[in-house]
Amino acid sequence: MASYPAKELQDEFLNAIRKSQETVVEAVRTWAETVQSMTPKMPSVQVPLADQLPSPSEVVANAYDFAEKLLASQRQFAEELLKATTPLMPGTGATQGEHKASTAR
Repeated sequence: MASYPAKELQDEFLNAIRKSQETVVEAVRTWAETVQSMTPKMPSVQVPLADQLPSPSEVVANAYDFAEKLLASQRQFAEELLKATTPLMPGTGATQGEHKASTAR
């Protein structure tokens, strides 16, 4: 795919987002380590049915898997709509072909 200004802007935007996310993760990691070092060790508490709940990483993975499928479905829908309306666009589709066929007679 050819490079164009909008793509370059998108890449810069995604780079800035990634860098800010890295900064936040590092800040949270430092905060968590500090809190952990200052917090006394607590006995573990057993919560009923806790073993049947998904782990936090499973919740995140499931949410993003769903979002990925939803986005793919929306993309396919948009592409199918575009294909369906292509004949209405100037210089393309059946109307152009019909015009050429009628002038060839």
